[in-house]
Amino acid sequence: MELRVLRYFLAVAREQSISAAAESLHLTQPTLSTQLKALEEELGKQLLIRGSKGSRKVLLTEEGQILRKRAEEILSLVHRTEEEITCSEEVLVGDVYIGAGETDIVRLFARTATAIQKEHPDVHVHIFSGNADYVLENLDKGLIDFGLVFGEPDPQKYESLPISQRDSWGVLMRRDAPLAQKEHITPEDLWDKPLILSHQRGDDFRWLKREESQLRIVATYNLVYNASLLVDEGLGYALCFDKLINTCGSSLCFRPCAPPLESSAHLVWKRYPVFSKAAKAFLACLQKKGEAPFS
Repeated sequence: MELRVLRYFLAVAREQSISAAAESLHLTQPTLSTQLKALEEELGKQLLIRGSKGSRKVLLTEEGQILRKRAEEILSLVHRTEEEITCSEEVLVGDVYIGAGETDIVRLFARTATAIQKEHPDVHVHIFSGNADYVLENLDKGLIDFGLVFGEPDPQKYESLPISQRDSWGVLMRRDAPLAQKEHITPEDLWDKPLILSHQRGDDFRWLKREESQLRIVATYNLVYNASLLVDEGLGYALCFDKLINTCGSSLCFRPCAPPLESSAHLVWKRYPVFSKAAKAFLACLQKKGEAPFS
């Protein structure tokens, strides 16, 4: 399976048209069709559902969708490898890839990136957002250099640095909600309320002191912004981190948890990593005295 053919396949998946993909690749349509047919024969699976005469739209089979995902990962790794090997010894250039959930701790990465770019403007930082499972999966595959995760990472798989800055939990609600009159929200306040909770079960569930079946969970979220829209439409109360939704001048308000609920985070990376020069510089900058709030 050649990288060139994988690029051809991704172009067809993107354009949903063999003729449009051939044009973008500067190939003739028969040449592209032949390459795709050979790829299907090599794998022994149909990858594309060709459109009928009335419709030229090309769709992916289930196997084609799997190949698309893997092909994107493979070509991304190839690009990173080429970049790391061919970059100059004298000039620091390259990309740093970080996976993180929604947290104010990302400001730490922003400050570090700003500091590095003042001296090395050709170093670029890329943030990929997702929950811990997403972050660790991409870290294991080598698609990102670092991950920011909450809780204790597996020391058998990852090196880590604990971050002393903690995220505080609270409840996002409409200003006209009954609980908006309170300065703090207790677990008991929420036991009979419609709740919007994170997909991942963690500190928030332990704080609530109730089994899932005992709560009125009306929705779950992966992105806090989407949760804020559900709250704004009156669906319920969202338990989430502070400092993520700007409630000034809006119909929403945020009330902290009582007793206080905080979550600690770790910066993690694979054991025995093969870092690019840019990733090494980024980690070194994070670890500088006074630069990063590490424990």
